[in-house]
Amino acid sequence: MFDTKKYTIERRYINKRHNVRPGTRLTSGAPVFLVAHDTGNPGAPADNHFTYFQNLKDRSASAQVFVDDKKILEIIPTGTGPDAAEKAWHVLYNVTTDNERFGDDANDIALGVELCFGGKINTLEAYKRFVWYLAYCCNKWGINPRTHIPSHKQLDPARKRDVDQALVTIGKTLKELVYDVETELKGASVAPASLDFTPLPVYIAQSLIDNYVSPAWFASQKAADQEGKTHFHNLANNLRAAAGLNEKNLPLAGSVKLFKSNAQEIIFRWLQPAWFKAKQSGDKEQMQHFNNLANYLRRAAGLPSQ
Repeated sequence: MFDTKKYTIERRYINKRHNVRPGTRLTSGAPVFLVAHDTGNPGAPADNHFTYFQNLKDRSASAQVFVDDKKILEIIPTGTGPDAAEKAWHVLYNVTTDNERFGDDANDIALGVELCFGGKINTLEAYKRFVWYLAYCCNKWGINPRTHIPSHKQLDPARKRDVDQALVTIGKTLKELVYDVETELKGASVAPASLDFTPLPVYIAQSLIDNYVSPAWFASQKAADQEGKTHFHNLANNLRAAAGLNEKNLPLAGSVKLFKSNAQEIIFRWLQPAWFKAKQSGDKEQMQHFNNLANYLRRAAGLPSQ
């Protein structure tokens, strides 16, 4: 089972100011995905970044969490403690990759988690805490690490090189980071003996794949977006598994609980906008249809229906 007490999470929040901590809750409530950053500031520990953002005045920037070899420091509430998760400014709004992949802006539905590295920091020790914290969040909110931990570089490849520039200093890649998070998490997401989710009907899974996921995959293929293709390929397979099917649509021994992050992505990206469009046109039948689809996903992820 995942060890939720392996490390201590320190919470020391910077003051509320619009350019660093606007004090606004994530629009999704709980985080939907996690953006893996590094500070780009070799040798500067978590405390230094608290001081920096506490005093920053000339631009808008921040992240919720900083991890070094000594501590995991939340400088903006994340929802892991008693305070609700708040927005930080860790990905530019005019970069659209996050919207295309996750259905909304990273600042509004994701946490920015920063790895401190280099200099006198023992980067391997910092990395262990970084992996554990990401796994902690995945465990708490049902986030799928394989599809929902993008790097900052993946979201903004024209400008950014993190988290890769820190990982390379310890011989790691982003792919290995994701696998290490999965390894840390092992056993945490196994369904208990008493079923706490409702398997996704096969026809619902296939409908969602045909109408939403496959077109997104083909759009990524047309744009030569390999990361997008991989993301939507994995998303389709997770829907199949939630319906008790493998990648070739052959029956599995049983259905697998859908990751909450997968359910939330489909709802936020496709079903919620379709529901609002139906509402604007006064089509109550279509409103009910999209609400029903969302509830199938919620139940498959062990979430309450709405």
